[in-house]
Amino acid sequence: MGSLPDPGEVTHPPPPIPASFDDFQRQTSLMTSCTLLWKELSDHFTSLEQDLIKKSDALKAKLQAFDNETQQSLHALDARESSISKSISLAFESLEKTAKTSISFAASAIEQPEVDNSEGLLMKLKTLCQKMATSEFWLFVTSRKKELEEFRSVLPKALADCVDPPRFVLEAISEVFPVDKRGEGSNASIYSHDLGWACVLLLESLIPVMVDPVLGKERMLVTPRVKGKAEEIAETWKKSLEERGGIENVKTPDVHTFLQHLVTFGIVKEEDVDLYRKLVVASAWRKQMPKLAVSVGLADKMPDMIEELIGRGQQVDAVHFTYEAGLADKFPPVPLLRAFLKDAKKAATSMLEDANNSGRAAHMAGKKEQSAIRAVLRCIEEYKLEAEFPPESLKKRLEQLEKVKIEKKKPVASPAAKRTRASNGGPMPPAKAGRSTNAYVSSFPSPPTYIRSPSHTQYPSPVPAYPAGYGIGNRSPQYAYSPEAYPVSPVNYSPYGGYSNGMGHAYQQAYY
Repeated sequence: MGSLPDPGEVTHPPPPIPASFDDFQRQTSLMTSCTLLWKELSDHFTSLEQDLIKKSDALKAKLQAFDNETQQSLHALDARESSISKSISLAFESLEKTAKTSISFAASAIEQPEVDNSEGLLMKLKTLCQKMATSEFWLFVTSRKKELEEFRSVLPKALADCVDPPRFVLEAISEVFPVDKRGEGSNASIYSHDLGWACVLLLESLIPVMVDPVLGKERMLVTPRVKGKAEEIAETWKKSLEERGGIENVKTPDVHTFLQHLVTFGIVKEEDVDLYRKLVVASAWRKQMPKLAVSVGLADKMPDMIEELIGRGQQVDAVHFTYEAGLADKFPPVPLLRAFLKDAKKAATSMLEDANNSGRAAHMAGKKEQSAIRAVLRCIEEYKLEAEFPPESLKKRLEQLEKVKIEKKKPVASPAAKRTRASNGGPMPPAKAGRSTNAYVSSFPSPPTYIRSPSHTQYPSPVPAYPAGYGIGNRSPQYAYSPEAYPVSPVNYSPYGGYSNGMGHAYQQAYY
């Protein structure tokens, strides 16, 4: 039998079992996970803190912006309030002045001022504006197109004397805008000349009169009724496009008047931007079109419009649009001008291939090349491109063309005794008709006496298809062209913009 342990004896616990390697790895993985989790949580809270700081800074910036806007709005309201009071005082002064003028008109017959200088022109215009005589005012302006620059300087001063300048201008131009009423009736052909220049002149002169004396262009002095009338006029013009055959067939002066009307009264519409773009591109040769394009909200579409103009061979127009939009770096002007000259030279060369009328073809080819060179020279001078594109060679070429043109205009000497057949194919008089007064008797009435001109044939009629040397007794130049010989006038190239790289397209001359 075994012995029992003694109760008083001290016993020791068994030794612990040593930890295995797996337990150690498990503890290590746990510590690594805890470390990664801590780092992830730390990064997350750091990111949250940074986002909160950014949002806080953004809120502070917005609050600061709102405070600035509030201050600006309060300042604008104060300025508007002072502007209204000043406008009222100006209106009272104008009303008092107009009343005195009306009393003086009614009391005595005032002599009409002599229109012999700018001061007399201003007094005449002021008199018509004070009487609100729109019809007389319109007739007076349209009958003096040669005094355009003087009108430009005095018209704003004269329109300021009107009781309601915007309404006065709308009534004055209503004869031709939005629809030309002169074409109604039997005298349509008599009044077919263009008066778009007068409409544009009045609309441009109206802008400084409508500007608020305190707020400037931010507030235009036009009543809601007159502004609504201007919007109705614009809608009427847009509806009339279909009757005119679309944008392609509308006249450039009408387009210019329409766009200036929108800018003057501030009635540009966002939904009509595509229409404005088409109108501007179709009349891009007009001098004022680049600025009007920006004014009607086409600044963002300028790159596409410039590329379209380049594709249509209107490189010079593209250069003007480029500088107006500040895109000279994207569209360098010198390569465009060189390409324009190259196209013009090619078109002129193709004109010379007309074998049926070589004289007229040479004349038109030279005229086209001259027009292109002058347009490029104006661009070089206007935008200071002399360093990149020296104009000396162009000026020499222009002098050569001018010299050739002068030589062709010299009359050709002809024998005095040489008789020629009339250019209209009439009968040849008898050889002895000049020796006796009664040697030639005709049953037809005697024709009127014509004085031979040194620059064209005796009778204005189409030139017959004879060789160039035929009819050498004629004093006309050797090339078979004269303005009287062709009922259709030659292409008219204007001083600015009247150029085209195509042979069949001619532009009208700009007003200004």
